[in-house]
Amino acid sequence: MRTVWFNGEFVAADAARISIFDRGLLFGQAVYEVAPVVGGRIANWPRHAARLADSLETAMIADATDWPPILAELIARNALDEGRVYLQVTGGSQGDRDFAQPQPMPPPNRFAFTQTADMLADPRAESGLSVILRPDLRWGLRAAKTTQLLYALRMKEEARIAGADDVWMIENGMITEATSQNAHIVDARGVLVTHPVHRRAAPGGVLPGITRMSVIDIAAAQGIAIEERAFSPEELFAAHEAFVSAAGSLVLPVTRVDGRAIGDGRPGPITRTLRASYIEALRGG
Repeated sequence: MRTVWFNGEFVAADAARISIFDRGLLFGQAVYEVAPVVGGRIANWPRHAARLADSLETAMIADATDWPPILAELIARNALDEGRVYLQVTGGSQGDRDFAQPQPMPPPNRFAFTQTADMLADPRAESGLSVILRPDLRWGLRAAKTTQLLYALRMKEEARIAGADDVWMIENGMITEATSQNAHIVDARGVLVTHPVHRRAAPGGVLPGITRMSVIDIAAAQGIAIEERAFSPEELFAAHEAFVSAAGSLVLPVTRVDGRAIGDGRPGPITRTLRASYIEALRGG
């Protein structure tokens, strides 16, 4: 039986219960983080913690949980060597349904669980992903990692029906990101091009992916030129390589878009190098 953490206690997964009046359930007032676990250790926690703080502020949730010891104990109790750890914080249960923020706010509901997954030996790293392009119709605060994921869920299902692995979304004629991953291309110059993320001084960007940050650091250290800007579908089809980055999939190549090959239709050398270097970093190399 998998052990989860719920509001201060480690309990069996089927023993965790939450009120039907929880504000996350009623209004989507909830945020989350997912971090990769390799060798029994969480990767990139300081960056996840910083993004969690930003998301909590956007969702108007006050929480000061000291997550690292909780997550470390959860990983140990589930004997997780490789996979993911997920945490969520909601606006709490107020006893009835009311849009207005109760004063004072109820304590947040907090929970976390682990998932076993083959993070490093992913066969899709050799075959590449197939994606399709669709309009980006998500809400305007998409850079906060909230649980308002209905459109992403719909696009995942549309990709499945189309026989593809995922969707890359388009806004105002430019690629934004995948349903749950940041999107990148490597153009004919060998330049890594990636959509800018949301910042307080420059709102309107995409989710500040933690894996994206690490990949950009690795690329810069390897002398790969980087341009943080939006790119068009035409640039995508002309690119030599394309790939996605996320905590759940690390770095994976995209080899087909709307049925058309990207580059020569195989994972490209820069994508392979970035994936291998990131895995080495996760392993502590």
